[in-house]
Amino acid sequence: MDARQLGYFLAIVDHGGFGRAAERIHTSQPSLSQSIASLERELGVTLFNRSGRRVTLSPAGESLVGHARRVLRDLDGARDAMAEVRGLRSGRVDISSMPSPGIEPLTAMLVTFTEKYPELTVRVDGAFTAEEVIQAVTSGTSEIGLLGASSPMLVPGLISVPLERQPLILIINPHADRFPAGASVHASALDGSRLIASPRGSLMRSMVEDLLATGVEVSVVAEVAHRTSILPLVLGGVGHAIMPSSWEPLAAHAGLRTLQVEPVSYLHVAVVARTDALTPAAQAFMQVATAYSHAHA
Repeated sequence: MDARQLGYFLAIVDHGGFGRAAERIHTSQPSLSQSIASLERELGVTLFNRSGRRVTLSPAGESLVGHARRVLRDLDGARDAMAEVRGLRSGRVDISSMPSPGIEPLTAMLVTFTEKYPELTVRVDGAFTAEEVIQAVTSGTSEIGLLGASSPMLVPGLISVPLERQPLILIINPHADRFPAGASVHASALDGSRLIASPRGSLMRSMVEDLLATGVEVSVVAEVAHRTSILPLVLGGVGHAIMPSSWEPLAAHAGLRTLQVEPVSYLHVAVVARTDALTPAAQAFMQVATAYSHAHA
């Protein structure tokens, strides 16, 4: 078993089949199939269940995924460690981020990180829930996770650095702005409002459900998984939106008015990482994140 075989194995997993994997890693499908067959013979197990063109992981294959990612990650870490000796001139850090923390504080941290380490590469994958972020980090898909929750989170087995807490704000539909001037609005004033909400399971959706539970009558007129659609929908007059304050600069730039919702609910933002075997690039990012945390404590 070698790194090339493990890389081929993960390519098939990540791209959903032999053909797509071969295209993405620029090798022939027969070569890819032979390599996997050789790996299966060496391990004495079947890694994939094959039915026509459809390929699914076998139980043995599912068990191998996390180990394979960690092995390749550790090999990358060894290469990056040598780069660190030369002055951290190469390397990549993989980050999994929820949407709102992916606006801020990720932007501020990436500005600092890329200025300090201009030759390093950052890859950011999206995740909808805190659980998805944690899974990405624990499985080795990403080294760093950026998540938000309704209360501070401590994750067993992971380093967790609290970064900031973002109050929830109301982004106001300009076609239905009946709210008084000021900096805040009580949740009861939303009675009768039409809201754009994210799917169930998000903090913003739970805020809407909390309003309903207290007797405030609001209606969800649009349920949007892709957060990039929210501001255009508000601008178009579809409804108001309740979002973390990280969205406030974007809303203001779009000409939308915002108010802090009282009583205040917060999105608690933290960065998480594995406790061991971080690549030098990931270690450098965690140093930037820790400095951000200290500056915003």
